[in-house]
Amino acid sequence: MIGLYGGSFDPPHRGHVALAQRAKEELGLERLIVLVSADPGHKQVETPAEVRLELAVAAFPNDEVLLDEHARTVETLRAHPQWVDPVFVIGADQFCDFPSWQEPQEVLRLTRLAVATRPGFPQERLEAVLEQLEAPERVVFFELDPIPVSSRDLRARLAAGADVSAELPAAVAELIAREGVYGRPPGYTEVA
Repeated sequence: MIGLYGGSFDPPHRGHVALAQRAKEELGLERLIVLVSADPGHKQVETPAEVRLELAVAAFPNDEVLLDEHARTVETLRAHPQWVDPVFVIGADQFCDFPSWQEPQEVLRLTRLAVATRPGFPQERLEAVLEQLEAPERVVFFELDPIPVSSRDLRARLAAGADVSAELPAAVAELIAREGVYGRPPGYTEVA
């Protein structure tokens, strides 16, 4: 069974890695393909796609990591007919926005959804989305302990010179520090 896990990964953090690992365990995935969105259709990214791809390769060393040139999930799935009935892994918050995705019913025809929920997430929000779907049986849920970290917060803290290495996979933290991604370049010194 093939799992797909997409995102901007700007930067990839411990929460991303934990979700991927839990999905592999819960779903018995033989293969996970991490899709780094070159130009996400739903949000602005400033970090170049090639940099985010390199960070994702460091974060997911045991998985296949690809640059996804498509802005919408439905376009990605149509471009890869060789992925036969894959499982697309998303978080509960993303699932609640699923009806607003481009052609959500077609996405659900081309892939199953595996939704990571966290303890205490309102079940009624999930049920409200399921009621809007033509094939709700193509959605499975699994639970993930919350890891309170966000890429947006990490970017801001990195730009301010904070040490966020505890919230990043070690290889990602090393790459960010070495290349000066999101903050001060190597050798930078503050001028008084």
